[in-house]
This record gives sequence, C-alpha cells and structure tokens, in this order.
Amino acid sequence: MKSYWTLLRTPGVSRLIGAQLTARFPFGMLSLAFLIHIEHIFDSYGAAGLVLGAMSIGQAIAGPLTSRLMGQLGMRPVIIATMFICAVSIVVMALVPLSVLSLMLIGFVAGLSTPPIQPAVRTIYPKIVNSRQLTPLFSLDASAQEIIWVLGPVIATFVALQVSTTAGILLAAFFLVAGGIWFVSLPEVGRVRIPRSRRKLGVVLKKPAVLLSTIVGFTLVAACAAVEAGVVAVFGHGSADAGWVLGIFAIGSLIGGLALGHSPIGPWALAARMLIVTIGLALASLWLTFWWLSLALLVAGVGIAPAFAVLFGIVSASVKFSDTAEAYGWVGTGQLIGAAMGSAIAGFSIDHSGPVSAIYVAAGFAALGCIIPALGRRWHPDLRGRDISPIPDTEPIQVQVS
Repeated sequence: MKSYWTLLRTPGVSRLIGAQLTARFPFGMLSLAFLIHIEHIFDSYGAAGLVLGAMSIGQAIAGPLTSRLMGQLGMRPVIIATMFICAVSIVVMALVPLSVLSLMLIGFVAGLSTPPIQPAVRTIYPKIVNSRQLTPLFSLDASAQEIIWVLGPVIATFVALQVSTTAGILLAAFFLVAGGIWFVSLPEVGRVRIPRSRRKLGVVLKKPAVLLSTIVGFTLVAACAAVEAGVVAVFGHGSADAGWVLGIFAIGSLIGGLALGHSPIGPWALAARMLIVTIGLALASLWLTFWWLSLALLVAGVGIAPAFAVLFGIVSASVKFSDTAEAYGWVGTGQLIGAAMGSAIAGFSIDHSGPVSAIYVAAGFAALGCIIPALGRRWHPDLRGRDISPIPDTEPIQVQVS
C-alpha cells in the first residue's frame, strides 16, 4: 500500500485518476440505468437490449476514430465536442417520450460521440511517471476503473429505486459533463501531444497484444454487465439488495487490484486472472440467495482489476507512442461493446429463461475470456523484468554534409 501512496503523491497522478474516473463514471451507470428505464417504460428487457445494442454499435465505431482524431486535432477539442453531443443525446433519451426505434437512433448517436477519455489518460500516464511506476499505476488505475464498471451500476440502481429511472440517467449525464470539464482543464492534458500516426486506421490491431486485449476486455466487461442485469432481475426493482450485492462485487475487485497489482505479468497472467472471475461467476449460478451471491461475486471480483491491469500493460509495452491512443481506443471499444452487449444478451435471456440465465451468460463470457488467452499465450508478451513504457517513435534525422 505504501507504494500506491507514493505513486499518488507523484505530481499529476491523483488528479488525472480522479478526473478521468468522474468523466468515465457515466458509462458504468448507463447500461443498467437504460436497462431499468426502458424495461419500466415498455415492460420488456428485449426492448432495452435493442437500444443498448444500438448504442454499442456507435461506441464500436467511435473508439478508434475519436482516439485517432486526438493525434490530428488535439485531446481537448475532440473531448469537448464529443462530450457535448453525448450529454445532449443522453438527456433527450431520458426526458423525451420516444419509440423504441427513436431511442435506438439517439442511442447510436450517444455511442458514436463517446468521449475518448480512456485512450487519452492511458497515453498521458507514461509521460508523468517513470518506467518502474507504470505497472503499479496501471494496477491502481484498473482498481479505480472497477468503481466505474461495478460500483456505477450500484449507484444507478439505488437512484432508480429511490428517486426515478430518469434521475439515474440525468445523474450520469451530470458526471459526464462535470468530469469532462475537469479532465480537459488539467495541465497534463495540454502538455502531452499525441504524435500523428503514420499508419492506416486499424493496422495497430495486427499487434497480437492489442487484439488479445480488445477481445478479452470485451468478454470481461460483458460478463460484468450480464451479472449486473441478472442480480437486478433476481431481487427485482423494489429491493435494494441488488445494490448491496453489486457493491460487494466492487469490493472484491478493489481488493484484487491492490493485492495483485505488483504480481509479475507472464504469459499465463491474463488467463489466470480470468480463471478467478470464471470460478466466481460459476459459483454464483448455483444459488440465487443474497449471501451466496455476495460471497461468489466477492470471489469473482478479485480477478477483475488485475485482469484489466494486464490488458493495459501488454498494450503499452507492444506499440509505439504514436499508436497508443488508437490502440487503447480499440481496447476501450471492446469494453464498451461488452458492457452494452452483455446487458442486451442478458436482458433477452431473462425475458425467456429467468434471472439465473443471465448469470450463466456472465460465466460463459468469463470462461471465453479465460480460454482465449490460454490458447493464445504465445502472443501474450512476457513482461517480467521488462520496461512496459510505449516504444518510442523514431524519425530519420537529416544530416547536412559540408
């Protein structure tokens, strides 16, 4: 723990983590908030799944595109423009009575304008800490990120139950704008300039580590989103138990991130961490009681933040600095699609087969996320004892001969 406190005292680190957490927090709330909101309006989890699916398509397109634009236009202009469009779209979906088709169209716009906060902050980190601090920083960031993906739905659930589903969505829009303004105002955002990439869009996915991180990130977040939908369905909209269970899920992830943050990242690291998640979710499907779900999801949570830390680390060590933003854009796209698709598939499963089917869906996603890195371990970088900073960009130097 001492090393984390030392890291947080490094100039710029704590405010970057705080600002990016606030700006990205809505995307941990919105999948479940819209799931509850739209199901309440149309009495169908399937309708909610369609809207979330449309949003995920927009996010899939936006991730690498907006990340790459930051190298051309700068971080601040791109983040401010996307933040404004996304916030307006979310507010319209919350306040204006619309058909499912209209909600799908506006949801697509909201997804397309998702601010590229994650690629921006992951690009900045190597410029404000030394190489020895980068692995613990990624672990700390991954632990904090679980506040977004796991604790965010807890807040969305509580607000939806205690106030209204509309209030939950509007609260997410507030976090988006407030956090976005805080983030773009930081001096580190202005000082770090992303070099213009010379490669075509998508070429970075030819890096095995980037593709592996994108796919496994998708399965991991999809598992989290599916289990969140399942827990809400188990306890119903009239009970706060769902919020408590998901809060324990978040605590497990925070514990895992802080405890395993300094563990060596070898070829089996990602598969091992995903195995923890898979075991916990499989256990959760056995009995749908409050205490059993709490215990099983506590176990599952222990593997989540450490898995994210590995994802970030292997990407950082495998690409040039000019490609980091796009690479993290693809990884973020995988995670955002996972959040929406996990909720959507779980929603349809709940409609047809009951709440336990969503837990099965979650365990299935997690198992897939364990099998893929196990089979592809030869493409998983061995970072034990290595510097995980991005590869420096090199340019030819003109020499004048007299």
